[in-house]
Amino acid sequence: MKQIVIVAHGSPSDPAPQEAALQDLAQRVGALCPDDTVRAATLACPGALEAAFEGLSDPLVYPFFMAEGWFTRRELPRRLAKAGLSARHMRPFGLDPHLPALIAQTSHDAAIQAGLEPESADLILVGHGSKVAHRSKDSTYAMAETLRRSLPFWRIRVALIEEPPFLANIAAQSLRGLCLPFFALRAGHVENDIPEALEEAAFNGPLLPAIGEHPQVPALIAAAIVRE
Repeated sequence: MKQIVIVAHGSPSDPAPQEAALQDLAQRVGALCPDDTVRAATLACPGALEAAFEGLSDPLVYPFFMAEGWFTRRELPRRLAKAGLSARHMRPFGLDPHLPALIAQTSHDAAIQAGLEPESADLILVGHGSKVAHRSKDSTYAMAETLRRSLPFWRIRVALIEEPPFLANIAAQSLRGLCLPFFALRAGHVENDIPEALEEAAFNGPLLPAIGEHPQVPALIAAAIVRE
């Protein structure tokens, strides 16, 4: 029996909604892994990390992050050490080898549903970005490059929230297409910043849910647990 703790960043200003969303995700993953213990915690919710690890003897952390960066390599180990905890960690969600296929199928189906011909439309993959670190940007560009090898979109364009190329600028040059947020959880960027940037750019194509909200994500995580 494996012991898995799904960990995400969460929202420090309003931790409850994302903590609840992550707990729901853990329940759905657990239903697919009935022989394993699956729990969850956001780093932003006070006491959640310690509670999730309580009573576990050999836990594995599943980082529900889009990149292997500062939070997974430094902040999470620091938080665990501060609480007297230790755990091995799995590959982050954004680097799952089966995620590109899920994004490809999702974006292609959404284009067809919207009456768009992918061959003449843009797919805007919007990531977080960072003013101080490059891994968020790099992981978004890497995913876009992978998608270009399998998707027939006219262009697959990267846009970011916290550094150039900013979403409003990219969307203004891409009036025909759709936008897919390369995010794990629904937070301020997904709920507010992305729609506002698209409105500013007069982009009228579909805005898809964050890929981490996709109904197939629990199965993707469960499969990663089986492979571990």
